[in-house]
Amino acid sequence: MIYDCAVIGGGVIGLSLAWQLALSGSRVIVVERQRLGREASWAGAGILPSGPRKDMQHPYDQLRAISSIRHAEWAEQLREDTGIDTGYRVCGGLYFARQPGESAALRGWRLQLDDEQIEYHEVSEDDLARSEPALSVGEIRYCLSLPTEAQLRNPRFLKALIAAGRRLHVEYRTDCDVRSVIRQGSQVTGIETSAGTIQAGSYCFTTGAWTYPLLQGLSIPINIVPIRGQMILFRTEQVLTGRIINEGSRYLVPREDGRLLAGSSEEEAGYDKSTTDEILQELRSFAESWLPGLREARIENTWAGLRPGSYDGFPYLDRLPDHDNAFVAAGHFRSGLYLSPATA
Repeated sequence: MIYDCAVIGGGVIGLSLAWQLALSGSRVIVVERQRLGREASWAGAGILPSGPRKDMQHPYDQLRAISSIRHAEWAEQLREDTGIDTGYRVCGGLYFARQPGESAALRGWRLQLDDEQIEYHEVSEDDLARSEPALSVGEIRYCLSLPTEAQLRNPRFLKALIAAGRRLHVEYRTDCDVRSVIRQGSQVTGIETSAGTIQAGSYCFTTGAWTYPLLQGLSIPINIVPIRGQMILFRTEQVLTGRIINEGSRYLVPREDGRLLAGSSEEEAGYDKSTTDEILQELRSFAESWLPGLREARIENTWAGLRPGSYDGFPYLDRLPDHDNAFVAAGHFRSGLYLSPATA
């Protein structure tokens, strides 16, 4: 069979794209080297930051704005189509500063929030003591509340995307390594895989941290490197907070069932997905410093994932140079789940 589109990479970007293509009537195959959605898409915390509420000029800000709107729509559509609750919730987020420099940066961030018409409120220690009794507020210099920040449950979202695609006859080829890309002039005519040759009218590479080695064979300079992030999953007897807690690049994400995620690190460790005692202890100390009740909590799981980081911090979204029917959507770093609707 010759498909309309072959999507190479079965993470959240590839699964979202396949679903949207299938909705438009395309015959789609997703080629994944292992199980679907088991890399960075699964490993993240599912934070959906507040997006701009006005027309933006920069393409990246347009992605943020569109995704912020689409996530709510997708959650409802996926529930209707598959019966799966993706865990999408507008829970709000708190942004904290404990050091002078961090406080200055957070105060300066208000200018951007104002420009993007994102709702925020300054929060005093007294307000926090009343609204977040489980929170330790002794060292806080400054705090902002963003009530439109949301979250979803990564595994559920991925499961729903797979199911929605399957209902529309998307074919999933898993445990399937891409060995080479066949090219004739400006056309990609097929991909050689461990399961044979796959042919399609167009091809899109949504291969995350593995994009650089895959596209080397096409002489395409894609500057994407794997950045390891480690995570801890706590299990508490009661919900300690309902809002996402953010401090710098680290965060705590509470789930409604008492679980709480603590993340994350940013490490250049190649393709090594192992966890380290040092980073896990740092994350545990970070989590307990904000929510002392976690000292009594059970650690249910720990893991690491490899984010696709680009050199300039922006994803690659375009037709591949000198190729008429090949595209790339990769390099979203920490924002793949967040930006998946607009990317698709």
